[in-house]
Amino acid sequence: MPYIEAKLSIKLDEKQKDNLQAKLTDAVSAAFSKPKAYIMANIEDDKSLYMAEKKLDKGAYISIKLLGAAAKPACQGLTKNICDILADDYGIDGSKVYVSYHPVELWGWNGGMF
Repeated sequence: MPYIEAKLSIKLDEKQKDNLQAKLTDAVSAAFSKPKAYIMANIEDDKSLYMAEKKLDKGAYISIKLLGAAAKPACQGLTKNICDILADDYGIDGSKVYVSYHPVELWGWNGGMF
């Protein structure tokens, strides 16, 4: 916890996936004061994403699941940071990015609960 799921319409090589994972993990860790050791990420590329009924050449959907709720200002700051990363490193305009936040009440790990 947290869990980051990134779906991008563009194709990434392994180095780009590793880079995106690292930057998203850093951003989430900083925004919510969570240790990186507990953050899991899933990077999926070359996905068919549509917005306004049009297929996106460059678009992304980022989903972040958290143990408990997060404050809106932290989510706002993280959304900006994520959009900046995607724009700067992958040429994906923020207007083609959705970021969703999902609080989770119960979270299991290593045979127990957080």
